[in-house]
Amino acid sequence: MRDLVLVLLGAVVMLLDSGCASKNQPNSYTAFAKEGYASYYGAQWHGRTTANGERMDIHAMTAAHKTLPFHSRVRVTMLSTGKSVVVRINDRGPFVRGRIIDLSDEAARRIGLLGKGVAKVRIEVLD
Repeated sequence: MRDLVLVLLGAVVMLLDSGCASKNQPNSYTAFAKEGYASYYGAQWHGRTTANGERMDIHAMTAAHKTLPFHSRVRVTMLSTGKSVVVRINDRGPFVRGRIIDLSDEAARRIGLLGKGVAKVRIEVLD
């Protein structure tokens, strides 16, 4: 009976250990960079709760990303203009195919995205 318990305990430990850190995922996002399309929230989202519990502030320098850790700082560069901003991830999204980040209105305004709606960008994690 004792041997069976030890075998089962070992199997549980192996399962938990394999689920905690995938060999396909980096332990650090500091080398993360990607190109794709960005969009922005719009005034209708102002004041709503974000995924990390904050209130959305369209005047703050924040953004939504599907997987980057909350509070990550990310440089977003609009490829057509070369203008860039640094934002903090505080929400999840965007949930539209082909888009990699949703910016606050202020961040979008600073890089010239506000009038366009969607534009190609490069995102780079700073920390």
